[in-house]
Amino acid sequence: MKASTLRLALILSLLVNLGVLGAVGYRAFGPGAVRQEVGAADGFPGLARYLSLSDEQQHRWHEAETAFIGRLADGGREILRRRNRLIDEIFAATPDAAQIEAERAGIAQLQDERQRIVIEQLLREREILDAGQRERLAQLLRSQPAGVSGFEQLHRD
Repeated sequence: MKASTLRLALILSLLVNLGVLGAVGYRAFGPGAVRQEVGAADGFPGLARYLSLSDEQQHRWHEAETAFIGRLADGGREILRRRNRLIDEIFAATPDAAQIEAERAGIAQLQDERQRIVIEQLLREREILDAGQRERLAQLLRSQPAGVSGFEQLHRD
């Protein structure tokens, strides 16, 4: 297999992974996060009610969440910009392998940072919750579908 074909396959794989991570992050932490509980016909009652947060816990949760959402959104915008530059370079008349690699590496670094931000937030939330609430949140996060990225879905149709 040619090196350029392998490079393209790696880039496409990276884009698929980015899509999956973005979908998971958006579903778990984005606006209107977790709209429905698995198996609940009436819809999701909201995270505070689902976890039975006390007023004090809700206050602490909201404080921790506000900065987190902003940081996550900032990183998402930069990933989108780099992703678009990567796609433009891949489909340019004469793709520049060094530029493609630079954008790929930049996206990977931003994804690593986002994962670190999410883990830090989950650790902050863990400290706010009691043992039962932590287990409920862990189960809820495990039940979130990873989803199919847009790129993969295009190739399934």
